[in-house]
Amino acid sequence: MSLSSRRAVAVREAIADIRLIESTGVDRTAVDGIRDRLIALAADKELFPRSDFPVPQNNLGGQLYLLSQDTDGRFALYMQVVAGANSTPAHNHTTWAVIVGLEGQELNRLYNGHAEQGKPEMESEYIVEHGTGIAFLPEDVHSIHIEDGSLNFHCYGLDLNALSERQYWSEDSDEWKYFKNKFDIIDART
Repeated sequence: MSLSSRRAVAVREAIADIRLIESTGVDRTAVDGIRDRLIALAADKELFPRSDFPVPQNNLGGQLYLLSQDTDGRFALYMQVVAGANSTPAHNHTTWAVIVGLEGQELNRLYNGHAEQGKPEMESEYIVEHGTGIAFLPEDVHSIHIEDGSLNFHCYGLDLNALSERQYWSEDSDEWKYFKNKFDIIDART
């Protein structure tokens, strides 16, 4: 069986398990279970070589590859590859979200409170790297900071481009704003 076929089977099995986990409801236990299932998927690094997920030369911030998504946009699993340094402002997702490491390190800063409750205050930091992950409820707020590139799973309860209510903290205007950008996502489903 080819690498892409083995990867497709492994992803399909993981998403089936994630659907089952989420069917019990979305709470901390469920998102932690989703994280653990994706850590198990990431354990076989041979299925996800960086060479299969290149960053286009004109894309300095990184690239998202869609690995799986239901026809209704639910259970979206992406491979995020970042070639160099990249960061995001503090933001929420409005759906559950899980990040699991394959290569490199991704520093996640976690903030107390929720969007529209004033300036977010950092509560803690957590590094996502191979063998680890972090899980978020819809209202949780975090920011991402990458110094030397990374390859990570990003999994969401709904397609990123369908999350029209996502908010971020604008340092420039000192207020919460809605994301207006759409992600350039490469469809890598097989």
